[in-house]
Amino acid sequence: MTAPAPGPRGGRPVLALVLSRRRRFTRHVLARPDIDTVLVRPAGSPVGAPDDRPVFVLREDAPPAREAARFRAWSEELGLRPAYFCNPDEAAQPSAHRFAGAAGLPHLSPEQVRRATDKTAMKELFADAGLPAARFRVVTSAAEVADFAAGHGWPVVVKPALSGSSVDTWKVRPGDLAAIDRTLRSRPERTWIVEEYVRGTEHQLCALLHAGDVLDAFIAVNPAPMLDTLSGAMNADITLAPHERHPLDGREVARRIAHALGYRDGYLHAEFFLRPDGSFVMGEIAARLSGAALPDNHGLSRGFDMMAAVADLYVGRRPALAYTRARSVGDLLLPARRGVVAKISSLEELLALPGVISGELTASAGDRLDPPRASNACVGHVHIEGEDSDVVLKRMTDVLSAFTLEVTDEVP
Repeated sequence: MTAPAPGPRGGRPVLALVLSRRRRFTRHVLARPDIDTVLVRPAGSPVGAPDDRPVFVLREDAPPAREAARFRAWSEELGLRPAYFCNPDEAAQPSAHRFAGAAGLPHLSPEQVRRATDKTAMKELFADAGLPAARFRVVTSAAEVADFAAGHGWPVVVKPALSGSSVDTWKVRPGDLAAIDRTLRSRPERTWIVEEYVRGTEHQLCALLHAGDVLDAFIAVNPAPMLDTLSGAMNADITLAPHERHPLDGREVARRIAHALGYRDGYLHAEFFLRPDGSFVMGEIAARLSGAALPDNHGLSRGFDMMAAVADLYVGRRPALAYTRARSVGDLLLPARRGVVAKISSLEELLALPGVISGELTASAGDRLDPPRASNACVGHVHIEGEDSDVVLKRMTDVLSAFTLEVTDEVP
């Protein structure tokens, strides 16, 4: 990122924050008495402000310089002059950082955005960082998918180069080729890749960076690969306790990625697979706050305010990271099904189960559900603690056994 411009009001930094699905982070920043915040919303985004605060609507099809001038005039009317910028929204990365650059705010360059959002460019980054990655090629037809599989084995993974939450990502076997061919040919404007299927355990790696230093890194394990959750497997992340054996040196891997990306300040997220032989393979990265409740897991595991630490990073401060706990904590996404909710467990019932420390339900009786085919589809989540990840996994299994969701085709 480029250096921030001067101009905090009354000694407080002024942060331009792009609204995103990371609502808890937004609420935290807005509640900070030591940070002034102006909100930015991309014009096509469905995410609104959590209260009646004014929001600058960014027209992504307008010239960035014109939007920057309009933003400066708008923020001056509020009596604020932003000097810092944070964009947690993956889809808005290209337009948001172009806008921030035109407005003289810290931002990622177009090349940094490309390497942190385009899955083909991520492979280049991993090579530059000296990290192993799954083999792949760009494809336009099922014949090219089959040709790749002939050299690398079945199944393979087919997905868009630009996407998130496993949307339009498929595990493909020979019998799926006709359907995949229709998918590829129906969306020729998208870049599609085929990738070798890595057998092993999926993990998440998150790191906090300040002035080029990796302050700390946190590793989580997925009970099932994200791609398998689309078929009904347990959808969860479990942050490893500090005393557990970690599959790799998280700080060193994060340092290599950040160095190759030229990323110096903020939250870095990466995914990797651990093969049965103990070797690892990188999956994808993101130069932003990770999704779902993963950052909360890390904070609860170590006993510190993760949202406060992340906010500090984006206004140029080095967070203290004073840890008070040493445990494993995971978030379990509660599965959704299509239909009208007739009956659903209450949050109180779930909180009474062993290890459940917090949670949120987003559906109630009478709601009509139509969950997308995406790894973040759910009717809420719960946080579960334990002395290690094995204990947390056992408790997650018990929660799923106790959780009730009954749906019908008709409104009750």
